[in-house]
Amino acid sequence: MTAAVERVVQRVSSTRAFARIAPHFVPALDRAVHRLSGGRTLLSARLLPSVVLTSTGARSGQQRRTPLACMREGDPAGAWVLIGSNFGRPGHPAWTANLLANPDAEISWKGRDIPVRARLLSGTERAAAWAAVVKFWPPYARYQARVEREIRLFRLEPR
Repeated sequence: MTAAVERVVQRVSSTRAFARIAPHFVPALDRAVHRLSGGRTLLSARLLPSVVLTSTGARSGQQRRTPLACMREGDPAGAWVLIGSNFGRPGHPAWTANLLANPDAEISWKGRDIPVRARLLSGTERAAAWAAVVKFWPPYARYQARVEREIRLFRLEPR
C-alpha cells in the first residue's frame, strides 16, 4: 500500500462514523475471506497484520472466533499484541473478557493454527507496548482519546 493510501485509510478509520459502522461489516467480511481462503488470509490483512482469535467465552464456555488486527513482536517465533480498541467505542470488546477469564486460546496466523497464552499488559510493560502500537498504527491514539476506559493490550505467546 502506498503512503498516500495508508494516510487516507488511517484518517477514515479514525472517524466516529467508521467506529459506528465498521463493527457491523468488517468482522463479517474478514470471517468470509478467512473461510474462503482456507484460513490463509483476511481482508483486513491488506492493511494490518491480522489473526483470527479462537477463545473460550467467559460466560458461555463456547468457542468464539474473532478476526482482529494485531502487532507482531520480535522474530518469527515472537509474540503478538492484540489491541482491544473496539474501533474507539466506549465498552471493552467481548473477546478481551474471554481472554481474561480463559487465557489459553488459539490464533490462525497466515494459514497456521497456533496455540497461545494471553496476558493482559499493565504498568511500564503496557506503556512500552502502547507506544509501539501507536507508532505502528496512529489511529489507535485517536481511539484512546475518544474513550474513558484504558484500551486493553494483550500479549499472546505461543504455548
